[in-house]
Amino acid sequence: MDAQIVGWGHTPFGFHKDKTFEDLIFAAASEAIEMAGLAPGDIDAIWLGHFNSGMVPDAFAASLVLGLDDGLRFKPATRVENACASGSAAIFAARDAIRAGSARRVLVIGAEKMSELDTKGVTEALAGASYSQEESGVSFPQIFGRIAQGYFQKYGDVSEAMARIAVKNHQNALSNPLAQMRRDVSFEFCNSVSDKNPLIASPLRLTDCSLISDGAAALVMVADDIASDFDQAVRFRGAAQVNDVLPMSRRDMTELTGAHHAFAQAFAQARVTVDDIDVAEVHDCFTIAELMIYEAMGLAAPGQGARAITEGLVTRGGTLPVNLSGGLKAKGHPIGATGVSMHIMAARQVMGMADDMQHKDANLACVFNMGGSGVANYCSVLEAAG
Repeated sequence: MDAQIVGWGHTPFGFHKDKTFEDLIFAAASEAIEMAGLAPGDIDAIWLGHFNSGMVPDAFAASLVLGLDDGLRFKPATRVENACASGSAAIFAARDAIRAGSARRVLVIGAEKMSELDTKGVTEALAGASYSQEESGVSFPQIFGRIAQGYFQKYGDVSEAMARIAVKNHQNALSNPLAQMRRDVSFEFCNSVSDKNPLIASPLRLTDCSLISDGAAALVMVADDIASDFDQAVRFRGAAQVNDVLPMSRRDMTELTGAHHAFAQAFAQARVTVDDIDVAEVHDCFTIAELMIYEAMGLAAPGQGARAITEGLVTRGGTLPVNLSGGLKAKGHPIGATGVSMHIMAARQVMGMADDMQHKDANLACVFNMGGSGVANYCSVLEAAG
C-alpha cells in the first residue's frame, strides 16, 4: 500500500496583509479537497507543515483547519516541524500513515505567514533552525554566506553562476501566476553590488537570497487501491528522508552531504539515475544552495556545479530544467508551505497540468526540500499513476 496525490490547492505567495494565517490555510485546503472531488468529512486525518518560531501567535495550529467545515471536526490533526522542510515532513508523515493502513484519505497543508514580523524579526525567527551552542547570533544569510566563502576558497569564485541562477529563476517565475516576484532581472544587475542589490552577507547579494513570504499549499493523498477513482493521480516512484548532524562544525560545508544521500536513496528506490529525471524543484533558499544541489544530485561533479547553469542544462529547454516555478528565489518561501508547494509543482508537471510552466514530456519529476544548513533533507521522485 502506498499514497497517491489526487488533489491540490495553492494560494499565491507574497504579502497577504489582508488575510490571517487561518484564512490562508482555509483557502489552500478547500481548493485541494474540492479538486480531489471529496467532501471534507471524507478526510481521515490531517497534517500541517508549519515552522512558526514565533512568526504568528497561533503556535498550536494543527487544528485550525477544522474550522473550515464541520465535517473535519474530531479528525486527528498533527502539526509537523522540521525547519524549512516542514512541508515535506508533513507529506512524508501523512504518506506513512497511509502505508501503515491507519488512514486512507488524508489532507496535508503547509502554511506560513511571515509578514507578521519585520525583516529583523523574521531573521531572528529563522535562526531557530541553527545550532545555538555554536551558531547563536548568526543569521541564515550569514550561514550560507560562510558556506559560499568556503566553497569559493576550495573551488573558486562562482558569483557569476549564482547570478545566472537568480536570473533563471526570476525568468521562470514570469510563467507562474502564483509566484511572489514576477519580475525579470538582468544578469548585469544580479552580478553586481549596488544600492538596489546590496551585499547581505558576503558574498551573497540581495538577488542571491530567497524571499520573505506568506502563503499556503495543500494536497490530498489517498491509498493507491482507490486512486483510480480520482480524475488525476500522482504516485511516489521513490522518496527518502536523510538528516545530518546539526552543528556545521562537524560537517564539510563545501558540500551538501545529507542532500547527496537523500538523492541517492530516492533514486535507488525509484530505480532511476539523474539522467532519467525530466524536471526538478529544488531548495534554492540561496543561489549557492541551488548550485551545490546540482552537485548533490549528480548533475555535476563536486566543484563543477557552475557548469550546469552556464551550459544551460538546468534552464528552460535544457536537459533537466530546475525550478520552472521560479523556486524559493522568485516563487517565494513561506517556510512551512514550501515543501508542499514543491510537490504540487512537480505533480502538475508530470500530469501535464503546469500551464505556461509545462516542460514537454515531463514524465519524472524530482523534489528536493531542505531544512536548516543541509540538516533535514527530503527527496521525492514523482510520476503520473497508471
